Amino acid sequence: MSIPYLAQSDQHQALEWLDGGTLSLLLDGAATGGSLTVGRFAVSKDEAPPFHMHTREDEVFLLLRGTALVWAGEEQLELAEGGIVYLPRNIPHGYRVTSATADLLMICTPAGIEGMFRQAGRDRATPRPDGFEIDPAVLAQAADEYGQVIVGPPR
Repeated sequence: MSIPYLAQSDQHQALEWLDGGTLSLLLDGAATGGSLTVGRFAVSKDEAPPFHMHTREDEVFLLLRGTALVWAGEEQLELAEGGIVYLPRNIPHGYRVTSATADLLMICTPAGIEGMFRQAGRDRATPRPDGFEIDPAVLAQAADEYGQVIVGPPR
């Protein structure tokens, strides 16, 4: 059963993520009855997550603005503005932003991955501790708890 949901841009939870980027959670499992998670990343050049794979969800990235390199397995692809990539679960993948900034839309189904982002990231509505960075140990623990497997360092 679908749950109607509407949120304006100022109502989205914003998390500080890798390299000081922002992940705005547009839809989460609570809003979609567990069906999907939708997030929007605002990131800078060279932002890159660890090479990883999802064991619980499929992922789609739509590059709204900017350019990036994307790895799916050992295949390297260039993603230009407006490009989209589908990353099925259990396929190792990663990306690296190659433009000065990028705006990426992430869609994951089913929902749940937002828990990892919330656990390892920092809610921007709270005061920022001096020198805050994503702790690799906290990220690894959160990834493990939410079915993510870190395969290696960022590409």
